[in-house]
Amino acid sequence: MAYEVTYIPGDGTGPELIEATRRVLEATGVSFAWDVRQAGVDEYEAHGNPFPDETLASLKRTSVGIKGPTTTPVGSGFRSVNVLLRKELDLYACIRPCKAYAGVRTRFPETDIVIVRENTEDLYAGIEFERGSEGNVALRKALEALGAHVREDAGISIKPISVFGSERIVRAAFDYARERGRSKVTAAHKANIMKFSDGLFLEVARRVAEDYEDIEFEDRIIDNLCNQLVSRPAEYDVIVLPNLYGDIVSDLGAGMIGGLGFAGGANIGTEAAVFEATHGSAPKYKGLNKVNPTALMLSGVYMLEHLQEQDAARRMEAAIAAVIERGERVTYDLKPNRDDPSAVGTSEFADAVIEEMNQ
Repeated sequence: MAYEVTYIPGDGTGPELIEATRRVLEATGVSFAWDVRQAGVDEYEAHGNPFPDETLASLKRTSVGIKGPTTTPVGSGFRSVNVLLRKELDLYACIRPCKAYAGVRTRFPETDIVIVRENTEDLYAGIEFERGSEGNVALRKALEALGAHVREDAGISIKPISVFGSERIVRAAFDYARERGRSKVTAAHKANIMKFSDGLFLEVARRVAEDYEDIEFEDRIIDNLCNQLVSRPAEYDVIVLPNLYGDIVSDLGAGMIGGLGFAGGANIGTEAAVFEATHGSAPKYKGLNKVNPTALMLSGVYMLEHLQEQDAARRMEAAIAAVIERGERVTYDLKPNRDDPSAVGTSEFADAVIEEMNQ
């Protein structure tokens, strides 16, 4: 039986990257029925909406999607497609494995961590009051009455962190660790300063950890975590964080493994799961068959894991790793010299991965 999956090409280099990924996914032997839907700046320019209702309906129906990078239309008044997806599908868990592969230049070759980021709360919840606005004035007056003074020329953002949101993201981290044989979960926070938001997150994390006696639990203050990640990354395994810290540490982790070109991701929610690379659409490379598809291919690996196609996922990841380590049929960014004439394109990289899997 074929898995029905919503297939969103995206824009910029997205269509090339997702086509390469599609071919590799199909080469695993797993059957897919792709429901092709559009999103991004090209769709906005063609029809005035970067995120059509039909795309959302498809994701709700199939419950699984793979997405190429998309560009947010500048000055359109639309929020990014990724933000809309998280809101409409309650994609509350952003899971970003950061694993260093042999053949990639990095000072942290031992890195093998997984960032589990809460996706719906914190300072990214969008509860903001512009300087000088009526809402800002009303909020400052309310705060003044509670004994908290905020300057008149301040913009204000609200940081909600709930028991509900904290519990489900921490459980997602522990469940991920248990299902994949990982041994430790670290909760990151700034509870020493923000006692009633980050402090609540830490309190909930400690309580949830009691239900997972087979998995080690620890917590780290966020600045200390960042310091330790680049000094002794081998000590970390699964890291669960509120939204803002998760966003920052995800990019730190990507930098530790060679850059965003190697950072795939999964957004898991109550209604669907959407798999995508963490990098942007790189429109200046559109149509050039040049960009490294590794991040989106690894996102395809995570989709196979989500579908419980574990053998196919292992074979696909192993083939990607082997091609990178060999360093022959790889894109320009994986060559010691980025002007190396032996570098191949996006499509040819996919060919190499497929051939590796078929050996």
